Amino acid sequence: MSTKILIIGACGQIGTELTQQLRKLYGTDNVIASDIRKLNNDVVNDGIFEVLNALDFNQIEHIIEKYHVEEVYLMAALLSATAEKNPAFAWDLNMNSLFHVLNLAKAGKIKKIFWPSSIAVFGPTTPRENTPQFTIMEPTTVYGISKQSGERWCEYYHNIFGVDVRSVRYPGLISWSTPPGGGTTDYAVDIYHKALSDGKFECFLSEETRLPMMYMDDAIRATIEIMQAPSEKIKIRSSYNLSGVSFTPKEIAEEIKKHIPDFTISYQPDFRQKIADSWPGSIDDSSARTDWGWKHNFDMDLMTVEMLENLQK
Repeated sequence: MSTKILIIGACGQIGTELTQQLRKLYGTDNVIASDIRKLNNDVVNDGIFEVLNALDFNQIEHIIEKYHVEEVYLMAALLSATAEKNPAFAWDLNMNSLFHVLNLAKAGKIKKIFWPSSIAVFGPTTPRENTPQFTIMEPTTVYGISKQSGERWCEYYHNIFGVDVRSVRYPGLISWSTPPGGGTTDYAVDIYHKALSDGKFECFLSEETRLPMMYMDDAIRATIEIMQAPSEKIKIRSSYNLSGVSFTPKEIAEEIKKHIPDFTISYQPDFRQKIADSWPGSIDDSSARTDWGWKHNFDMDLMTVEMLENLQK
């Protein structure tokens, strides 16, 4: 019998591609996708799907027992820009969903948890370039505060109760197959869509705002690799720094112009600029590379080719 996996928040930006990849690896019948709503998409139509409220402990427990789930990927969260509009709900969703899953693991109902953290855990007092694994963390957003708190709880449940929980701090993620999900780094997804549809893009960040980014294929691979790594290789139980490529809106626009010469970009920074200014410009992920062999495959050139080709299809 193969490993039974539950993905909570399977219809989100990461969850969609993660579900598809896990079904390829573990078999469609061994991967249970779930989300708050039943959408008409591949995640729902191509395998087992359950409507699940991540805030309902009993519902999560029921699905885990029903399918004999061993591993949970908890992808449900309110992202940075969206969370600022509804702080109380963001805190509730981001924290209590994590507690539910940690407590089910503590009770021996599941063997392994993946929970994503984010570069949002860092703040304006964090070193901006080559941000270390262990450093000052004073996040200024609800999302960042909830992720930093979550990291501390993950480590606590591992140290005190032996829960096998694993985590990476995602940078901005770029994907052609799912629309942006309300994050501050979402301009780097939208810019490709607009380049093809309109030939122009108005960016909500300034042209020199450098942020760490990653192509979705790399992020999915990192997620699965950390979960498949032997337990003794996972030395950090809060969350691992993860890095791909760092760039500014101006740099990504220049890269797009190599393929679409008439493309133009303008800048109209909004409330998300303040969020971006509190985040690192580049990340040191040497701990992940040393401990469990992480390495990224996609740079800005390759990512741009992939994004434009796939979106054109």
